[in-house]
Amino acid sequence: MRRVAVMTINQRLGILDYRVPDEIELSVGSIVTVPLGSRTLPGVVWEDSCTAPSIADAKLRSIESVVGLPPLKPALRKLIEWTSDYYLAAPGAVLRMALASGVGLEDTRTMTQYRASGDISQPLTPTRAKALEKIGSASGSVKQFADMAGVSTGVIRALITNNMLERSGDVAKYHPHQPDPAFCAPTLSTEQEAAADTLRAMVGEEAFAPLLLNGITGSGKTEVYFEAIAAALRSGRQVLLLLPEIALTQPFLARFEARFGAPPLAWHSDLTPAERRNAYRQIATGSASIIIGARSALFLPYPNLGLIVVDEAHETSFKQDEGVPYHARDVAVMRARFESIPIILATATPALETRQQVSLGHYREIILPSRYGGAILPQIEAVDLTRDPPDRGRWIAPSLVKAIDATLARGEQTLLFLNRRGFAPLTLCRTCGHRFQCPNCTAWMVEHRLIHRLQCHHCGYLMPPPRACPECADEDSLVACGPGVERIAEEVALLFPDARRVIATSDTLSSPAKVAAFVSAMAGNEIDIVIGTQLVTKGYHFPNLTLVGVIDADLGLQGGDLRASERSFQQISQVAGRAGRASKPGRVIIQTYEPDAPVIKALLSGDAERFYATELSARMGAEAPPFGRYAAIIVSAHDRGAAEAFARNLARATPKAEYIHVYGPAPAPMAMLRGWHRFRLLVHAKRSVNVQAYLRAWLANCPNPREIRVRVDVDPYNFN
Repeated sequence: MRRVAVMTINQRLGILDYRVPDEIELSVGSIVTVPLGSRTLPGVVWEDSCTAPSIADAKLRSIESVVGLPPLKPALRKLIEWTSDYYLAAPGAVLRMALASGVGLEDTRTMTQYRASGDISQPLTPTRAKALEKIGSASGSVKQFADMAGVSTGVIRALITNNMLERSGDVAKYHPHQPDPAFCAPTLSTEQEAAADTLRAMVGEEAFAPLLLNGITGSGKTEVYFEAIAAALRSGRQVLLLLPEIALTQPFLARFEARFGAPPLAWHSDLTPAERRNAYRQIATGSASIIIGARSALFLPYPNLGLIVVDEAHETSFKQDEGVPYHARDVAVMRARFESIPIILATATPALETRQQVSLGHYREIILPSRYGGAILPQIEAVDLTRDPPDRGRWIAPSLVKAIDATLARGEQTLLFLNRRGFAPLTLCRTCGHRFQCPNCTAWMVEHRLIHRLQCHHCGYLMPPPRACPECADEDSLVACGPGVERIAEEVALLFPDARRVIATSDTLSSPAKVAAFVSAMAGNEIDIVIGTQLVTKGYHFPNLTLVGVIDADLGLQGGDLRASERSFQQISQVAGRAGRASKPGRVIIQTYEPDAPVIKALLSGDAERFYATELSARMGAEAPPFGRYAAIIVSAHDRGAAEAFARNLARATPKAEYIHVYGPAPAPMAMLRGWHRFRLLVHAKRSVNVQAYLRAWLANCPNPREIRVRVDVDPYNFN
């Protein structure tokens, strides 16, 4: 009788032994379904040997079935093991990402399509009328119609419920046309052509080769790495292109289709379950050649991967905070290494860790120092708010108001950047000083005036703004403190009542379809002023956008974040790069109370190298990343006393080790999150120390009770 070791997606269990029935054929890497208690779970045959030989054959349960997909390649299984080991995560939790929680294992070959029924006897809302007009005589799925009309799937389902759309039959699942590498080859500049030649050669060598494509905003990095993608297509290999935000996906798909004549396969959280199943099977069988996705696409089972591209590689959103706390940029490099393929990290503002890898000779670097097509970098200037303050109750300085007025007069577009959602970050009572705080988190409630709610941005708790203060019962005493984008938009409406304005945040652009509509409106000059958060700092190309105003450049420098200066420099550099990307010159105005801060001076002078050299020197002196290592241990419980007691017991059990220091426990900066009280210990080690082995041995000697959660974050980016 044959026995095999199977890893399931249950993260509480390790690898389990199962019996293989005689009628089932499988190999190492095969995706299987196995019984576990009263349930059936997906898993993967990890080894062709048993892990517990002392258990009698008769006591083993049998594998139920083998999923009709290719086995996971050794490179992917090795990546799962490495990610689990490096980030101290349960192997099953990592495997769950590779199997997409099992959603792609069911083979669904058809899709229901609909068409307009012609029945419009019932009253139509403006949104439904718009959707029907866009749909016309076409046939399509619910999701296809929603994307076509720029509405939510709920609107389309309402049309079906009201018999305005009727079922037109079931059709075979849509398989994308194969992109054509020669479809619309661009005309590259001399610099771009030289860079593209290097990338094509890398792809042809079919070996691990990490490369930093470092080009200023507007230099045409995308067109350059598209040539590497074209080379991979010609060789019959799959390509994975990672984007940091789902919001970037839809505009990018259009740009990709214009170059290659067909859309790539998109993988992100906005897909319906049916679309995810279909996409997963296309990826796993190799029928999808180009995949564009968010960080979760990194673990999918590509049978023939030939190239990985990480766009906007500096973005901190590549670090996952929930579940397995991995950094997609770093794991992507490891996947390329295990697959023996090249990887391109494309960015205008490389992370210090990436720059250090270049200086050590581990990564190759290509620099694109000029904007494409003769466009020039925007003029950047600072407004000292101590000398040129806004009017009382306002947030836009007079000099920026004047610049906006001139931009509108020329028929050009303006972007006002403030990385703060909502109307105001704090609401308090002017009578007694009461501040509205989330009952579940150590965070202020943010006022969202557009939806008339106070909201916690950490747990999502919502409440209507009360008329009276809950502390002193004084009515009409509540005051909004500080600006968010909604408040800036209100000010813009007062200053420029005839200007067409849009708020661009994750609240207003919550789906790829809404982002696509926003991009289309900007490209069609239907918008004069955009008020946005970091969502609009990356990837977009608006030829008529010539003025960028940074409302509060000091915001990102507040707090004790290790990467605060670096992040602020990257963010403001990226948003500044939205201005003047075509033939019209651009201008950037940065509002600040600290014009002499190193970040502001570097932005004004354009001397990025000096800024990064100063940052690296400071990090080296403190043995901070990339010269040292951090790991955070977060202890949490519903009972504050229990969390603190266990954290202190954990601290008392700290093993002695050379070149390792442990700080804490102390209340985490976010001392309560979603009802859990949190205490943090911070481990600081030299770069050469195996901090994972140290943590593993330490935590093994301190098992936590069921009511206590212990979470380890290796290489933390968010110190909350």
